[in-house]
Amino acid sequence: MRIAIVSDIHGNRTAFEAVLTDLRETSPDLILHGGDLADSGSNPTEIVDRIRDLGWNGVLGNTDEMHSRPESLEEFASQSSAPPSLWAAVREMAAATHAMLGEDRVAWIRTLPRTLVQESIALVHASPESPWRSPGPEASDEELEAIYGPLERPIIVYGHIHRSFVRTIQHPQIQQMLIVNTGSVSLSYDGDARASYLLLDDSKPSIRRVEYDVQRELNLLSESSLPHSDWVAKSSAVSPRSCREPFFKFRANGDPERMTGNRKLRVEMSG
Repeated sequence: MRIAIVSDIHGNRTAFEAVLTDLRETSPDLILHGGDLADSGSNPTEIVDRIRDLGWNGVLGNTDEMHSRPESLEEFASQSSAPPSLWAAVREMAAATHAMLGEDRVAWIRTLPRTLVQESIALVHASPESPWRSPGPEASDEELEAIYGPLERPIIVYGHIHRSFVRTIQHPQIQQMLIVNTGSVSLSYDGDARASYLLLDDSKPSIRRVEYDVQRELNLLSESSLPHSDWVAKSSAVSPRSCREPFFKFRANGDPERMTGNRKLRVEMSG
């Protein structure tokens, strides 16, 4: 069976259309989404509508939860050392996107689960505990097992950090556990501007990279009615390798470490 998992679209219609074209070529039997559908892009409503029309099942991302449970943004912001002006801008943009989405779309977002299990696969946006916090590619095997081991599935998939990777770790019950990050459709942070998604072909993972017209999307964003859209577009125009912390990628400044059992776990917090 061939399964595609598409995550972190962030309202980027240009990248999404390119990924849809690639999906027609790879012809998966099933497509799932990893959340973060609408915010920070030029077409939040169109992305949500397309996902609904396509009938893709998926999970709740942190920027989705800003709409389904607005207090989650305040909970996260209260832990952050970022300047208040940044959070004021995020709130303003979230409010504008919420108004564009309307209550019907927000009600649909509210139905998204935090975890989706599909046979041997468990899908989360960031971690089982929270759609806001997850480990990065540099995490140790022990850290990954502590976070994702309780899901007890041979394949664990998540998004959130906008940097794809594939790791195999040991698990006490199921022996080997495959941990895969999908990367992101919009705004990859790994030095490669192309959109990214995961393809599982009989459980064998491959990360698909898809070219799209980044400048076209930046122009659409600048022309959109989203507050601070010109600022977002200018920030996004920086080389992806150097643009690791735009306004919607909240890294460890907010909560650099948390305790998992007796281990300290460094976390990444992104859009």
